[in-house]
Amino acid sequence: MEKLDSRLSIFGKVVSVYTRAQAIADSVLIDVTAEANEAGFKVPVAITATAWAEVVAWSGEDSARHTEQSERERLSELMWAAATLARHHSGSRMPFRHHRMPRGGSGGHRIPVTLVMAIGPGDKSEPVITLMLPSDE
Repeated sequence: MEKLDSRLSIFGKVVSVYTRAQAIADSVLIDVTAEANEAGFKVPVAITATAWAEVVAWSGEDSARHTEQSERERLSELMWAAATLARHHSGSRMPFRHHRMPRGGSGGHRIPVTLVMAIGPGDKSEPVITLMLPSDE
């Protein structure tokens, strides 16, 4: 760690750091580790609030317009798609397409949305995964 600190000193003192834990506390990230573990993930997983709104969020009004779904089902589908990607691809940044029922209506047809699965260090340098929209990067 001392080597890292000496390299950072050329940039000056760190003024502020926004941690993953703070992002989860602020609801910028949503911790989905429990659901991700069910799909086979072994590390903490979070999804950005914007990706959640686009892919997972679902209300009773949405079910009245479309077919009966739940956020739990939608999240489970996303976690299995991401777990399948993780098993068959490698890299720290993996874009993928996930088909989901849009909230606003599409005649009952699933449409694709592009997501990114990023694997990187957490607050304590542990491996963590973040699912996000490309615009969240």
